[in-house]
Order: sequence, then C-alpha cells, then structure tokens
Amino acid sequence: MPSSNPALNDKIFEREIRNSRGGAVGQWSGSPRDEVPPNLFGQTGTSTLPPVSANRPFTPAPDQVSQWPPTAPPPTATAGGVMRLGGVLSASAVLLTIVLVAGWMGWSTVKVLTTSQTATGKTVVVSTTIPPWLFMAWIAGFGIAILTIFKPKLARITGPLYALAMGLLVGAISHLYEVQYKGIVLQAVGLTIGVFLMMLFLFSTRIIRVTDKLRMGVIAATGAVMLVYLVSIVLRLFGSNIPMIHQAGPIGILFSLVVVGIASFNLLLDFDFVEKGVRAGAPRYMEWYAAFGLMVTLIWLYLELLRLLSKLRDR
Repeated sequence: MPSSNPALNDKIFEREIRNSRGGAVGQWSGSPRDEVPPNLFGQTGTSTLPPVSANRPFTPAPDQVSQWPPTAPPPTATAGGVMRLGGVLSASAVLLTIVLVAGWMGWSTVKVLTTSQTATGKTVVVSTTIPPWLFMAWIAGFGIAILTIFKPKLARITGPLYALAMGLLVGAISHLYEVQYKGIVLQAVGLTIGVFLMMLFLFSTRIIRVTDKLRMGVIAATGAVMLVYLVSIVLRLFGSNIPMIHQAGPIGILFSLVVVGIASFNLLLDFDFVEKGVRAGAPRYMEWYAAFGLMVTLIWLYLELLRLLSKLRDR
C-alpha cells in the first residue's frame, strides 16, 4: 500500500530539540541567507537553520553577521548525547537489514500454483495466495508509524517493529509482482538504489537546494497523492475506482511517473532533516527517528517503482 512520509518535518524536529533542552532553543539574529560552514557532505552553501545555544540566543557582532560566527557556542549535549550522522547511518543499516530479512520471510509466505503446458513447454501460473495475517502486518505497520511520529523517543523500539511489519508485507507484494512480471523486483530494487544515490548527489552538491518553497511544494504534492489514494481505497470498498490512474494507459503511466518523482523529492527533505538535526545538536534518539523516516520514504518509492514498471510491462 503506497504511503507518503510525514515523519521528517521541521515541527517535529524543533519540538524534540526544545523538549530535550527544557524548552530553550537558541535563535539566530543574522540574515536568513548567511553563510554556513561546510555541510555534512563537505559542501558550502546557505541555510536558514540557526545555530543552537542550549541556554540563550546567540547574537553575533556586526562584523560577524556575514559569516558563521567563530565564537558561536556548539550544541550542548543532552543527557543521552546529540544526534550524529554516523548514528543515523548505523540505525538506517539496522532497519534496512530488518526490512530485507522480513521481506524474505514475507516472500516465502506466498504460495504459487503452476502447471506446465505440454504443447508449448511453458510454465503457467494457475493461482497465487497469501496468508490473511499479512494484511494485519500492514495495519500494524501503519499504527506503529503513527505512534512513532507522535512519540519520536520510542523510535529505537518502534523503528525496528515498523521495519519488520512492512518488510513482511513488501516481501509478499514483491513476490506477487514477480510471478506476473519476471525480473521486475530486481529492476525496482536497482532503480530505488539509483534514485537514492542520485538525490543524495543532488542534495550534497546543492544542485537542488531545499528551500521553503521547495519544501512546501513537496509537502503539498505528497498530501495530494495521499488524498488520491485515500479516495481510491474508499471507492474500492463500494466496488468502484478512480478511472485510468491504475491502468497501463498513458494517463496511468504519467500518474505513476509523477508519484515516483514526488517520492524522490521526499528524499531531499529527509536528507535536509538529518543535516539540520546533526548541525543543531538534536537529541541522540532522533538518529533512530531519522532512520525510520528514511525507511518510510524508501519503501514508498520502491512500491511506486514496482507499480510503474508493471504498467510499462503491460503496454
């Protein structure tokens, strides 16, 4: 089931920093386009993120406004430490491993009945079945995601549980697609990795900058996709559906291309969230929360690529 990523946004980020420091978050009084030091990927650029002081706002001298203030106090570690890029990468690796292992388990639960045609020698798929409890995995994954969004401190526990639930479901869905379209899963995995690396390159080199306008546009587009899918689900309950967007015609393929593009741009927001969190000294548990958000986006992107490839195969 396609889903977008509401997990990584500035409101949650600011709230968790404020809570971890007793409600005190520093403010930057310079120009919103001031120079900042090299980002997490070694690039220079501009940012609207203020350097954080644990106890009081930092106001630079007049001659320091145009540059990163050398006397700005670094983020103060909380009792549990501060967010690190290495920690986000480690947590993401753990969650991805769980998704892959659970995916293999979900794949194995799909039963495929085949028969061989004597005349042509081809193997024909007669039927495919998946256990009903896999639908409970989707419900559990959705509930865990909502809980994590409201309680980021639980991400160290809920993140792996989400990866387990969604891995089971994604594995089963992947097997169903593979039965109909040989080799489609490998293609979707390769494209997901390629899109991830491409968006990471575009973000790290600042070819695409995550501005307020871009962020608002991506969020609005993501919300529109969520609304379309929600309406589609409701219509299916009444035996109907939104015409053309789920079919292999030009409109259906164009729709899938647009959704894949929106999911890809959500990766930029995820990278920006991680960079801001590390630079501002967010609490350590936000490493797992950021990793959870990345998994939400990657799973969504992978499923949308499966849908797009299947439509192209049906042409």
